Amino acid sequence: MMKLDRVFPFAGLALAACAPAATEHPNVIYVFPDQFRNSSLGFWSDPEYAEQVAWRGDPVHTPNLDRFAGESVVLSEAVSNCPVSSPHRGMLLSGMYPERSGVVLNCMSERPESSLREDAECIGDVFSAAGYDCAYIGKLHVDHPTKNNPQRPGTYVSDAVPEWDAYTPPERRHGFNYWYSYGTYDVHKHPHYWDTEGRRHDVDEWSPQHEVSKAIAYIENRGGERDGSKPFLLMLGINPPHSPYASTEDCDLEGYELYKDKSLGELLVRDNADTSMAKAAAARYYFANVSGIDREFGRLLATLDREGLTDNTIVVFASDHGETMTSHSVTDPKNSIWRESLNIPFVVRYPGRIAHRVDDLLLSSPDIMPTLLGLAGLADRIPASVEGRDFSAVLRNDAVQPERPRAALYLRNLDGKRDAEGLVRGFFPQARGLKTLTHTMELQIDRSGALERVLLYDDVNDPYQLHSLSPAEHPELFASLCGELAVLLRDHDDVWYRERVLSGVLPYDTEH
Repeated sequence: MMKLDRVFPFAGLALAACAPAATEHPNVIYVFPDQFRNSSLGFWSDPEYAEQVAWRGDPVHTPNLDRFAGESVVLSEAVSNCPVSSPHRGMLLSGMYPERSGVVLNCMSERPESSLREDAECIGDVFSAAGYDCAYIGKLHVDHPTKNNPQRPGTYVSDAVPEWDAYTPPERRHGFNYWYSYGTYDVHKHPHYWDTEGRRHDVDEWSPQHEVSKAIAYIENRGGERDGSKPFLLMLGINPPHSPYASTEDCDLEGYELYKDKSLGELLVRDNADTSMAKAAAARYYFANVSGIDREFGRLLATLDREGLTDNTIVVFASDHGETMTSHSVTDPKNSIWRESLNIPFVVRYPGRIAHRVDDLLLSSPDIMPTLLGLAGLADRIPASVEGRDFSAVLRNDAVQPERPRAALYLRNLDGKRDAEGLVRGFFPQARGLKTLTHTMELQIDRSGALERVLLYDDVNDPYQLHSLSPAEHPELFASLCGELAVLLRDHDDVWYRERVLSGVLPYDTEH
């Protein structure tokens, strides 16, 4: 009998060792706007980059990110394995896949079992133990909301039902000593935050602009925000271009001027975009926020230059998942295996250590934490609990490199059953799949565990994934990809492997 509505905790976490001298390591800044798709970077329209991919870049204006890319390694095939906000963030912070991190679904009050584990050794814990000052600014969205409102004890942080936003108390901040954050709150021009002491700040300013200003103050250490004798880790979780994106009330007005007079056909240039959808008009506001974020990112980089910190600072620009923006005629911007949702930006600059190039490394979300630790010279501190791999040697283009992944795992989970109180218990693993450098495949089941749908794409000859191939007409390809998927599921001890889901299709017990 299928047992698919369960969460399996991970046992055993390594402890960090004593911190080395703080001056040995670089600063690290990780900037990740929410729902920022990889194609929404202007440099993909430049011939140098365009020839590296089979798809067209969006017609966006991102001059600061374009210059940054020219000084960085640009990954064309980075993957958000479970392309939803909370599960990705759980993987980013812990280096573990969702079942182990504890974050299997988007966090909200009716999903008490989806929350970042308090005992997880996260990226902030490791950097802090290594002598870093650690700051988190912006959207977090990995905590199950509880009635811990500092301003009104015994209540949620708002009267919303269900509650999505959350206050993160000090004991759940995982090594971040400077805090200016919130759970999730989609009012871009009237955001709010809780600071290190738990004080709430309600702001009337476009959130990326406000957050970058706080990040600049932290970098400059204007008011003693950090210990200036230590290197720092700064994570900046920006909410836009995440929805809403329905009007100028939702977007950066300076950016909007660039797109307001363009037709939908001029903006939605992907072959699979449906300009007849009502959502198509959102492209103007989405791209406006993309350009606004580029401007704010430029301010951040200028601060590093001004402070003389550029040469000793690793800077990463990434995202938690993509945005379909009418591709495949779907309204859901994420939680699908289509490239627009799955593929994320990942651009890394480390002057003098990383040379500029475009690389097709299939970087997965759990790989980010160990790779950043490796780049910072802290590979020996990667916790035993981490399921991702350290690909810092690939980014540096070292003479000796680890074997590259042949495929990246894809996961889609839905709510499990609800109890008598209406709370979600466990999760339903609706789909599993994989992305290789040449193909994409998804297997979807119904609640009984029966195969419901197969998506199979030749990404080389069909980069917009317009034509799903028939497994019956491509039996060798289908069998090969099923073999690769079975290995991934087995290696990560996924619930599909443990429950032998689709065992007649996936060769779990075959040696590969």
